[in-house]
Amino acid sequence: MDNNPLVSIIINNYNYGSFLAEAIDSALNQTYSTVEVIVVDDGSTDNSREIIANYKDQIIPLLQENGGQASAYNAGFAASSGEIICFLDSDDWFLPEKVALVVKEFQADSEIGWCFNTLRLVNDKTNKEIGLTRQNGVGKCDFRDLVKQGTPLYVPPSSGLCFRRSLLAQIIPIPEVFINGADGYPMKAAPVLSPGFMMEQALTIMRVHGSNNSTLRQDRPQLQTKNIVNAYFLRAKFPQLAKICNRMFARGLSAYWKYKVIYIRYGVPYDNPQELIKKYFTYLTWKEKVAILFKATYYSFPEKAPDSNNLALR
Repeated sequence: MDNNPLVSIIINNYNYGSFLAEAIDSALNQTYSTVEVIVVDDGSTDNSREIIANYKDQIIPLLQENGGQASAYNAGFAASSGEIICFLDSDDWFLPEKVALVVKEFQADSEIGWCFNTLRLVNDKTNKEIGLTRQNGVGKCDFRDLVKQGTPLYVPPSSGLCFRRSLLAQIIPIPEVFINGADGYPMKAAPVLSPGFMMEQALTIMRVHGSNNSTLRQDRPQLQTKNIVNAYFLRAKFPQLAKICNRMFARGLSAYWKYKVIYIRYGVPYDNPQELIKKYFTYLTWKEKVAILFKATYYSFPEKAPDSNNLALR
């Protein structure tokens, strides 16, 4: 890796004009200067595009029709040139030293393919800290055997994810059936492909506000149906994740039985819930089928239902 590798910060945005400038400014004001900032606006109808235009040639703007978060990630990666890729949601922001510390870890160890950091959650109204994201381990981590055994991993959401380009290229494109929550796909795929580094420092601030799609949203249990989609695509591409995917699928199936909808983008390939479920079952042995149906039934009991939010805090 070069002494000063280019870092691409991909900001995905949809109707977060009230937060967007702070996210962009945090990316531009890093202590590490070899950075390109790519802002993907996914068909916003608020003032987001006016804000983007104000930055002129300081950023690389990508203005697209609404295609969902996965589409924004894919477009941002295709437009990027960096050896290191960092994701940033437009309602969050980076601390100034984040990129410098991430680059340091990648330079120190050529084996690691990903570097994830803790996020500090802050209430948008009170500006008070709510908590820190939970994660497995600190320092260099190799989870490849653990995920094959089916051990669940706690990893940060999208604004805490950074990848070596060569690793992310093995994961992208993310299936564009996701509306949002597409970060679940790369965050689960990366640890099965390569060792990585877990940074204990809270280098990203995650804003909790009334318009969050899923963060700490206990009123949207139907979001669990996204697990069906994640499980299907992850198992198809990364069979090493079979045991983890089966657990995810059981949770999603339980939610689908209850809510009769699946939280995905329609009008694209693989948007038929029944077909996704049928296809997933074709991957399974009869023992796996029985186990999944048992777990899905178990999760159907209200007191046993998994948390509707994927975010684990400490």
